[in-house]
Amino acid sequence: MAEPLLSVRSLEVRFRLDGRSMRAVDDVSFDLQKGQTLGIVGESGCGKSVTSLSIMRLLPSPPAQVAAGEVLLEGRDLLKLSEREMRKLRGGRIGMIFQEPMTSLNPVYTCGDQIIEGLRVHSGLSGKAARDRAIELLELVRLPSPEKRIDDYPHQLSGGQRQRVMIALALANDPAVLIADEPTTALDVTIQSQILDLMRDLQERTGTAIMLITHDLGVVAETCQQVVVMYAGSVIERGPVDKIFADPQHPYTIGLMAAVPRMDAGRARLASIPGSLPPPWQNIPGCRFASRCPLADNRCQAEMPRLREVTPGHDVACWKAPIEGAG
Repeated sequence: MAEPLLSVRSLEVRFRLDGRSMRAVDDVSFDLQKGQTLGIVGESGCGKSVTSLSIMRLLPSPPAQVAAGEVLLEGRDLLKLSEREMRKLRGGRIGMIFQEPMTSLNPVYTCGDQIIEGLRVHSGLSGKAARDRAIELLELVRLPSPEKRIDDYPHQLSGGQRQRVMIALALANDPAVLIADEPTTALDVTIQSQILDLMRDLQERTGTAIMLITHDLGVVAETCQQVVVMYAGSVIERGPVDKIFADPQHPYTIGLMAAVPRMDAGRARLASIPGSLPPPWQNIPGCRFASRCPLADNRCQAEMPRLREVTPGHDVACWKAPIEGAG
């Protein structure tokens, strides 16, 4: 296999608040290949967004601290770059679509001005050339009437249109890696489908590698080739989408799959995972899922399981794996 375009190795992120050190991300590792879409899934609070913001070096410090690990983009460790060097890469070789465009776009500048600024900084374009390229990008993301919309302010656009502007911003300088943090969360189902289709189409045209952060397993099944499942700041399962969907091996992943609504379920109650995530400041010696796991025993409570390969390319952090008949 070729060298990964983006490689995250043993990433650990902590927050210090009110005298307590809270573990947000603990020993997270994964690879992203060129032209691939990698899904990162898990419930709210599992560390997905903190991982993405750590890669982009956008976490406020303090209170956040990247305590350990490497983030290698094309062989360069982003965590060791100066802020000036990182600014050259951010918005250039690596772009990001944020979760809520209304709070990510500057309300006092037109959409066109915000795209043009990125082109000026990273591509050296200015004047008519930058404006023409901005219109071309808005057309690429299928924004209606881009020649007129380029002069609109964010509040003049709908949610779906703002998200298209965010995608245009992220793609303006042909990034090698695009991080999409819940890009369809605030949109209705029809617009969600359009945005996902657009991202797939743009990836086919440009070869950009996409890291898609989501809680929606349906989106992962539809768009991703690889998936990382996170729980309480750690990776508990990772591998090819088809393997994990056909034969999930961690009890948490199995629970997530069972909780997906099914068309043939009739009036049956939706399955759920009992309990809740442990607080990030709690020191748990064993598996962090043990208190919610139907298979947990004394070893699970006392000893933290590490990721290990159960089938080629399929890694699981569970003492009980392989779990027969899990799929």
